[in-house]
Amino acid sequence: MSGARIRAGWRRCAGLLTLAAGLVQAQSQPATAATAASAVPALPAVAWPVERKLSDQLELLLRQGFDRPEQALRRLRELQQQADKPAQALQLLLAEGRLLVLSGDFVQADQVAERLARQPEARDAVLLLRAERADRMGAGEQAQKLAQQALAGLSQACPSAASLQAQTPSTLPAACDFRLVWVALRLIERSQIRAGTLPLAEASAQTALALVQAGGDRHLAASSLGSLAMIAQLQDQPEAASRWLGQARQLAQGDTLALFKIKSYEAYVAGLRQDGPAKLRAMEECVELARQADAPRWLAQSQSNLADAYLQLKQPARALDVARQALPLFEQRGDIRIQRTIRHNMAVAYVQLADFEQARREIARIELMSQGEVDQGLRTQELRELGEAWTAAGQFKEGLAAYHLERRLSAELVERNRASALQQLQLKYDSERKQRDLELLQRDQALVDHQLGNRQRVQQVGVAVALLLGLSLLLVALMVQRVRAAHKRLRANEQMLKAQSERDPLTELANRRHFLAVMQQQPRAEFNGALLMVDIDHFKHVNDQHGHGIGDVVICEVARRLSLAVRAEDLVVRWGGEEFLVFAPDIAPERLLQLAERILFGIGGEPVSSSDGPLRVTVSIGCAHFPLQPSGLPQHWEQAVNWADMALYTAKARGRNRAAGIVVVKAGDRQDLQQIEADFDAACSSERVQLQQVLGPAA
Repeated sequence: MSGARIRAGWRRCAGLLTLAAGLVQAQSQPATAATAASAVPALPAVAWPVERKLSDQLELLLRQGFDRPEQALRRLRELQQQADKPAQALQLLLAEGRLLVLSGDFVQADQVAERLARQPEARDAVLLLRAERADRMGAGEQAQKLAQQALAGLSQACPSAASLQAQTPSTLPAACDFRLVWVALRLIERSQIRAGTLPLAEASAQTALALVQAGGDRHLAASSLGSLAMIAQLQDQPEAASRWLGQARQLAQGDTLALFKIKSYEAYVAGLRQDGPAKLRAMEECVELARQADAPRWLAQSQSNLADAYLQLKQPARALDVARQALPLFEQRGDIRIQRTIRHNMAVAYVQLADFEQARREIARIELMSQGEVDQGLRTQELRELGEAWTAAGQFKEGLAAYHLERRLSAELVERNRASALQQLQLKYDSERKQRDLELLQRDQALVDHQLGNRQRVQQVGVAVALLLGLSLLLVALMVQRVRAAHKRLRANEQMLKAQSERDPLTELANRRHFLAVMQQQPRAEFNGALLMVDIDHFKHVNDQHGHGIGDVVICEVARRLSLAVRAEDLVVRWGGEEFLVFAPDIAPERLLQLAERILFGIGGEPVSSSDGPLRVTVSIGCAHFPLQPSGLPQHWEQAVNWADMALYTAKARGRNRAAGIVVVKAGDRQDLQQIEADFDAACSSERVQLQQVLGPAA
C-alpha cells in the first residue's frame, strides 16, 4: 500500500492518544537498547560469541540470500564444514536459520532454533531468529516483543545509545555483534511506525544508524538513512526527509542493492507527498535496477510497489498485471506480509474494473490470511481503501459494511492506545505514592527509635523526657497532616486525570468516554432524545492541500461553530477524526431538522480563516429522534447511534452539504427494525424509511 494511505490510517487510528502513550513511555524508560531490557526477566548473562571477520562474510551471504537463498545456503554449508571453533559454529548455525526464514522454509528454521536453544549463549540469538520468522509471517506485535527481548541481551556488549549518538566510541568492542543489534532495532522501529509512535521510531532509527556507522557497514547505514527519511516525512518534515535521502544516496554509490533500497524509500516519500508521477518514476527505476542486478525477489517486491503506484494513478489494469507477476514468488517464499499487500491491491483493482465477484474472492483470501496476528492499523487502512473503492464503483452496500467495520476497528485501536496512556500515567502516580509511603515509614521508624532511647534515660532526665514526648506528639501530628495532604493531592490528581480522559485535547469538547458516562444514566433499552451525526465534508482534501496544521484549525473552528449552533442543554461530542455527535435530550421531533439547518448554516455560512486564506467548509448531517415513529419501539443508545450514522451516510451519498433526517420508520416489531438496519438503502427505496432532507448554504 502507498505511504500516503498508511499515513492517513495512522492519523485516524493512532491520533493524539497514541503519541501521548509513546511520550509517557519515552519519559519512563529511554528509547535505547536499554529500554527492552526492563521487559525481560533477569537471567545469568552469557555472552553471544562473535568473530568480526566471519560476521562480515555472513552479512554478504544474507544479502545474497534475500534473493537467492538456495545458493547462499550451499555456500554456508561449505563454511560450516571448514569451521573449527565452537563460536564459529554458533554464528554459522544462526545464519542458516535466518537464510531458511528468507527462503520460506519455516519448519527447518524452527529446527535450527531448537538446536541453538540448547546453548545458553545463544538465547538472545534464538529470540531474534524467531522475531524475524514472526515478521515474515505477518505477526508484527509478536515480532516486536521477541525483538525487544533479544535486544535486551545482545545490546549489553555494545556502547549505550547516548555514547553512540555523541560519537564517543571510536571503535566497537569486539564482543558487540552490532549487525544483530541493528536487526532487532529495525524490527522494533517497524512496529513503532505501525503503532504511530513516530518519535520513538525515530530514536530507534538514530540508534541503529549510529551503531552501524561505528561498525563501518555502509550498506546498513544507507538503509537506516532511508528509514529516517521516511519517518521524517511521516512527521511532516520534508526538508529533513530530503536531507536524509541525499546522505543515503551518497553512501549507496557503487552498491546496486543499496541504491535499489534508497530508490524504494524515495518512492515512499514521494507517495507521502502526494507526488504520484515522482513515485511512479522511482518505482520504475527500482524495477530497472532489479533487472540489471538479475534479482528476481527484488524485482517482485518492486512490482508489488509499482502496482500500488498504478492504483493511485487510476490505472487498475496495469496494477493488476504487475501484481500478478509479483505474487507467485512471495507465495513460494511464504512471505505472508507482502502477499497480503499484493492481494489487497488486486482486490482494489478488481473493484475499479467492476469485476466484483473476483474482488470478493480476493477479499476472502485476505480474510483467511487474517486468522493469524494482523496489525489492526493495517487492517483498518485496508478497509478504508476497499470502502472508498466500493463506493466509487456504486456498490454502496459493500462500501457501508467496510465503512462500519473500519469505524469499529479504529475505535478499538484508539481505545487501546488511550488505555495504554492512562495505564502509564497511573503507574507514574502509583510510583510517586509508594515513594511517599516509604518516606513516611522511614520517618515513623526513626521516631520509634528515638522514643526507645528516651525510655532508657527516663529515670535520669524526667523533664527532658516530657519535652521530648511533647515534641514526638507534635511530629506525629505533622506526619498525619502530611499524609492527609498527600492523599488529598492524590485524589485531586485522580479527579483531574478522569476529567482529562473525558475531554478531547484538541477541541476541548467531550469525547466518547464522557458520552458513554452520560449514556449510562439512560435506561438500557429505552433511549430517548435526538442524535445528530455531523461529518466535515472533504476533510482529507484540507489535510492534503494545506497540511495538518490547517486541518487542526478547521476542526477547532467547526467545533466552536457547532457549539454555538446547538442549545445550551445539548451535548456536543467529538466522535473521532472529523466527526461530531450531538445529543439533544428533550427536543421536540418537529424541531430536530430546524436544529440541523442551524448547524449547516452556522458552520458553512462563513469561510474559515487560516494562514492559507479563507477556506469554505461544509458538513453533512444524519439525524433521528428516538423512539422512532410511528412504532415507538424502544432501542438501546448504540442502535440509535447506528441509525444516525446510516442517515449521515445517506446524506453524504446524496451530495454532502445537507442533512438527512429520519422522520418515519414503518416497523411493527424489533425484527422489522433489524431487517431495515441490515439493508438501509433498500428500506429507503421501498419507503419503509422516509427521510426529510435539508440543504446547506449554497457555494
